[in-house]
Amino acid sequence: MPRAFLWGVVLNSALSGLQLAIGFGFGSLALIGDAIHNLGDVAGLLFGWGAERLSSRPATARFTYGFGRSTQLASLMNAALILMAAGVVIVEGVQRLLHPVPVVSGPVAWAAAAGIVVNLLSARLFGSGHHHDLNRRAAVVHLLTDAAVSAAVLVSALLVGLVGWLWLDAATAIGVGLAVAWSGWQLLVEALSASLDAVPRDINLAAVEAALRSLPGVENVHHLHVWGMSTSRTALTAHLGRPIGGEDDGDLLQLAQQRLAELGITHSTIQIEPPGGCMEAQINCPAPPGA
Repeated sequence: MPRAFLWGVVLNSALSGLQLAIGFGFGSLALIGDAIHNLGDVAGLLFGWGAERLSSRPATARFTYGFGRSTQLASLMNAALILMAAGVVIVEGVQRLLHPVPVVSGPVAWAAAAGIVVNLLSARLFGSGHHHDLNRRAAVVHLLTDAAVSAAVLVSALLVGLVGWLWLDAATAIGVGLAVAWSGWQLLVEALSASLDAVPRDINLAAVEAALRSLPGVENVHHLHVWGMSTSRTALTAHLGRPIGGEDDGDLLQLAQQRLAELGITHSTIQIEPPGGCMEAQINCPAPPGA
């Protein structure tokens, strides 16, 4: 996966330089907007790459959970970058709409076509594993959105060349900015949710609770919490109520961890207690009836 980040940075840096040169040289604001978003791709990929490397470092005496949340922070910064880039493109698009500038469509169309190829290729490098990792998904969202942006710029450039509607370039830039802003907003909402310890979207909380309740001898499940330790690791804490003297605790915990792993939860802390519930420490639990 680091190879995907590396090539994504290299390809998009080269593409951004090409698009900026052609955009300024031949008057296309839509292409300049695409280049700015590509620069956002580069920054986002660098954030994601650094966060992924940091998240692999072992835990320390102070950071006992490790550095997994750095990937969530990278997703948050990615979302902010996308929204800022969208704002710049929309504002410039409105100004250009009021004061049209001549556009040479040929070079702009070729640069936009290059943008489609580069962004789709960069997204392809991440494979299909990005769906369950917010940090990687943020990078792929950047790239696929920019491929769509480049496609819009390509169509705009061709139409400007055919019918001479100079306003179309500015209108396309505004549409591009709005589309980019929407993708950035969705990513921001998800990144903020992860930062607030929301249940990851690929985890079915009802299924998790049902799996714990189905364990041998378990009569109730409470204090159930599920959150993301990083964009790819999910943690759980829960209290299981069951009669004392039943199934061996070690066997029960092992079975619980196995079922939770099948549901995508890799780190679990489970407390076993009498069905009536107890305080946080089992030494404070009331004696079961008839004891």
